[in-house]
Amino acid sequence: MTIVSAGDNDTYSIIEIVGKDSMGWEYAVKNAIEEASENLRDLRVARVKELDVKIVNGRISEYRAKIDLSIKDEK
Repeated sequence: MTIVSAGDNDTYSIIEIVGKDSMGWEYAVKNAIEEASENLRDLRVARVKELDVKIVNGRISEYRAKIDLSIKDEK
């Protein structure tokens, strides 16, 4: 986890999450954000860092997205 301070005197934590889906990267990102929002409050910005796929028998079986997610820290 990384902690950054913004110009507005707010502090944000940045965590890395990974989303997965069998349909595509957009769904993988959506799944990751939705799952994170079930457990975390005040999500602010998501930055997709890396995209990859899992291959089984020569076919894509899973799309994966590695994401940096910023969360506003409570004061």
